[in-house]
Order: sequence, then C-alpha cells, then structure tokens
Amino acid sequence: MTDKPILITGLSGFIAKQCALELLKHGYSVRGTVRRMAKADEARATLAKYCDTTKLTAVEADLLSDAGWADAMEGVGGVLHVASPFPTGEPKDPDELLRPAVDGTLRVLRAAVAAGVPRVVQTSSMVAVIGGHQHKRTKPFDEDDWTDADAPGITAYYRSKTLAEKAARDFVSTTGTSLHFSTVNPGFVLGPVLDNDIGTSAEVIQMLLRGKYPGTPRIHFAVVDVRDVAKMHRLALESAEPSGGRYVAVSEALRFLDIALPIRRELGRAARKVPSRELPDFLIRLIALFDPTARTILPDLGFKFRVDNSRTRRALKMEFIPVAESAPAMASSLIQLSLV
Repeated sequence: MTDKPILITGLSGFIAKQCALELLKHGYSVRGTVRRMAKADEARATLAKYCDTTKLTAVEADLLSDAGWADAMEGVGGVLHVASPFPTGEPKDPDELLRPAVDGTLRVLRAAVAAGVPRVVQTSSMVAVIGGHQHKRTKPFDEDDWTDADAPGITAYYRSKTLAEKAARDFVSTTGTSLHFSTVNPGFVLGPVLDNDIGTSAEVIQMLLRGKYPGTPRIHFAVVDVRDVAKMHRLALESAEPSGGRYVAVSEALRFLDIALPIRRELGRAARKVPSRELPDFLIRLIALFDPTARTILPDLGFKFRVDNSRTRRALKMEFIPVAESAPAMASSLIQLSLV
C-alpha cells in the first residue's frame, strides 16, 4: 500500500465509484478525474453515504485532450484507468467509441510514464476476450484469449475495448518503461448501483424490471459483481505478480434467463414484470429491425460459452459473488433509488 493518492479516471462512472469506495475503505487517498467538476461533487455526495471521503479529491481531465493530465498524475502512487464509453446501442460513428477508448488510454499511459507513476491498472472487458468466436468455440475462454476485432458482426464497442487493451500492452512492451501494468477484464457487471448515474448493465436490468421485453434473448453472459470488480482493481494494484497480468473478472457464464430468474425469485412482486422465459431467435431478429439495443446482440444469439479464469482466481485469491446474489442486488438497488 502507498501513502500517495491513487488516480481513478472517470470517477463518476458506475465501476469507478465502486473502485473509489473500495480504495477509500482500505485507507487509500483517491484522486478522481472528471470532465467537469459538477460530476465530482455528485460522486463525492454519493460516496459520502458509504464511507469517509476526506481523502477524496478530483481534477478535470478529458480522454480526448492532453489538458489536465500532467496535473492529474502529479505525485500519484498508481492509476486505475477505468474511464471508457459503454453504449447500449451501436453508434453511427465508431470513432465515438474508438477515439476515447484507444487514444484516451494511450494519453493516460503517456502521462503516467512522464510523471513516473509506478503502476497502472486498466479496466478492459470480457468483450476483448470472447468476440469473433461465435458458434465454433468449444473450449472455455481464459486469460490468453483475444477477440477477433475484424470478425464479421463485431460491434464498435467490442472493437474499442479490444484495440484499447492491445494498444496499452503494445505501448508498455515497446517503450521500455518500468511501469507495472495489468488489466481487469469484467464480464457483464451486476451488483448494487450507488446513485442515479447508472451504467449500461444496470440499464439492462432496469429494462427487465420495467417489462420492456416479454422474454430474454437466447444469449449467454459472463457475469461479475461490481464489488468484485472493484476489489480486483485494488488487488491488481497491490499484487506482487509480474507486470502484464490479465485478470478475468467473471463469477460464472450463464444464460440471460439465469440472470432474470433470481431477480424474480428474490424480489417477488417488485419483479413481476421480469420475464421468466426465453424468446425464439426469429423474434429477436424481428425486434432488432426496430430496436438498436436488440440489434447489437444478434451475433451472439445461440452462442453458449464457458470461462476458465482459474489463473485469475489463484493469482488474486478471488472468490466471486454468485449471480444469485449479484443480480437481485442490482435490481433491488434500482428499486430503492426509484429508477424503475
């Protein structure tokens, strides 16, 4: 543990706030970046409900600009690079995702190296691991697997996370820096939301609670609780493992329906609109003609996969919160915050 502050990029985000909470509860000082200071005030007000925020500060910095990053990095003991866009639909211009994801990651890394920051943990994703292998993959995915960013049907989001992680790893390996670098690759992130600024995964659960669809599509998710994701960021920051670690944040891989059913079971009447059956693929394709969110999942229909992250579990000594707890926790928090 260092007595220097840890910089968290994109402090106001769903995962970033949980990372800040995790670090603050373990005695760290935290400095967060925001695009405008009003977001910092909102994040501080949220975190103050759960922990002491006297060691929390914020600075303005944008992934698309060099301004502010030198000041943000000054005197920090490590960086959690969490900030990256995550849309529910496919953008008209892929650069809306690619530029902040790839260019922003390299901007953060260059600033960290220039400031002599010893450690950076990047929030990558399971979409940088499993994409482009639909319907032909039989063995479990693990820490060595990569998405084929040029495969047919790969969305801009899959490309952005894959190319951002590869760009970061190439930068670290070719610049001769002593920077200790690792990534945390979360699956579909469940668990409690802390305030009204929810992430895309929570919007999916929100749609289930509102009964937007009569059933779930026949797709699989690698899922994880946001509290485990935050814990893994801290453990990666503290780890004695060699630089270059890739930590797969997944509790289990299962059907979308297996996320919905625990919510119905645990929340009872409050979850009465949550579907209890799967929809046939042809109906999803029909819905996708009018629904951009449904359109993004078409390549994944019927793709059943497994994940083996035993190396991650051993390296970080992780025991994951199961979906039977994490899915109802997210749904319950959305209801408590009157977001349904």
